[in-house]
Amino acid sequence: MAPRISLIIPTQRRPEPLARAARSTFVQAGVAWSDIELVVVDNDAVPSAKILVERLAVEAPFPVVYVHEPQAGVASARNAAMARARGELIAFLDDDEEASPGWLEALLEVHVRFDADVVFGPVRARAPGHVVEHRAYIERFFSRGGPEVAGPINLYYGCGDSLIRKAILPDPQHPFSMARNHRGGEDDMLFGQLSALGARFAWAPQAWVWEDPAPERLNLDYTLRRAFAYGQGPVAQCAAQTPPNWPGVARWTLIGAAQVVVYGVAALIQMLLRRPDRAFMMDRAMRGLGKIFWGGPFTIQFYGLPATPAAPPERRRAPI
Repeated sequence: MAPRISLIIPTQRRPEPLARAARSTFVQAGVAWSDIELVVVDNDAVPSAKILVERLAVEAPFPVVYVHEPQAGVASARNAAMARARGELIAFLDDDEEASPGWLEALLEVHVRFDADVVFGPVRARAPGHVVEHRAYIERFFSRGGPEVAGPINLYYGCGDSLIRKAILPDPQHPFSMARNHRGGEDDMLFGQLSALGARFAWAPQAWVWEDPAPERLNLDYTLRRAFAYGQGPVAQCAAQTPPNWPGVARWTLIGAAQVVVYGVAALIQMLLRRPDRAFMMDRAMRGLGKIFWGGPFTIQFYGLPATPAAPPERRRAPI
């Protein structure tokens, strides 16, 4: 009998975080093991995670499926896992996340109570002790907050820490756009499409996970480039519609210009004053700048770079 729930963890050359993430699924409370399978998709050119996943499978209380997807890119990895997943519900966990013991039970409870097609939960980032400068900003950047109580929401986040009803997907086996394979935002595109189709989104405040960002991301160079890319997202989505939503492009571009003026000036003042919290305004200004320079030569590649481990699925962590 096919499992009811497929847990999916994409990974690339991150053995220790992968082991921590996988083992956190082995101790989930309040769920039947017979309902679950874990699908780990290895997005390395060579099957570098295969031996580790085989060892983890021995420990697991449910079946573990190993998938090797050599084509680098976040959409490639997600689609490869979806093609192998047998569950009617799909739960995504990033390889830099550690699920709390009640994580899956909380997602399922909200899914059933509100008949939700997609359920999202909170993410609590934890930076290591050596990160001192901009620590509050960095932990906020990699975190995800939401309402204090469970219920329907009219916005969406990203795949990490989410539960999706597979039947709602237009293409259940390949739902993620390859156009975003290297730049990210493929989950935003999918959830935006589902929203337009009338999908029901919900929030599960008890379905929280820890996130331990990769060391190379714990700096302003990465987070501000990422903030710029987040800003590009809504404009690029309008431009990608068929036909393109040019009024939407114009609207978001004007919003970005206003953000650059307001937050850019505030950030400049705070930088001159050496304010310790200046990174928050710098982030907002970069999101505005991304709305102005949203495509073409200004596109930043975050995935599929041979010298850099693949990043986990994207999520919206702050207002755009």
